[in-house]
Amino acid sequence: MISWLAGFGTGFSLILAIGAQNAFVLKQGLMRRHVLAVVLFCALSDSVLIAAGVSGMSGIATAMPWFADAMRWAGAAFLIWYGARSFRAALAGGGALRPEGRQAGLAATLATIAALTWLNPHVWLDTVVLLGAISAQWPDKMAFAAGAICASFLFFFSLGYGARLLTPVFARPRAWQVLEICVGCVMWAIALALIAG
Repeated sequence: MISWLAGFGTGFSLILAIGAQNAFVLKQGLMRRHVLAVVLFCALSDSVLIAAGVSGMSGIATAMPWFADAMRWAGAAFLIWYGARSFRAALAGGGALRPEGRQAGLAATLATIAALTWLNPHVWLDTVVLLGAISAQWPDKMAFAAGAICASFLFFFSLGYGARLLTPVFARPRAWQVLEICVGCVMWAIALALIAG
């Protein structure tokens, strides 16, 4: 139980930071579009990555030194593109940002969250490397992994479905513009951090 609690607390604290993935989940939750698919995708992806880290695959960067650089540049390019898209949406303003406006279909939404998850080196660092390394300090690594996975499910479902509590705030087009600008800034800040190494 102690290992599970340690995994839960560590996993929750790592995932809590606002990042590209979390900003996208929040936005989908506000629009009430494909929320279940998005939160399930994020939680299941985290589960796979956490299990890989705890089972000892954190040495992938050592075995394939080019992998980290490839992930870094692919992730930076995607985040620059997605940030520009958010800034463009903010400039469009008005009805273009309302939940009932033109929205991406399920396939496009899942493709976006897949890129934000699997091309994001921070996700790999938190789940595979950090949680994998920390799990070695606990007597039951599998219980630690289970705790971290439970934290991921709790966080993403809370973020995706809890976002609707903010619906009154986002009834105004100006609030959507501010959200898009914030999302764009987060994407570009992470991209710049990746480029800077």
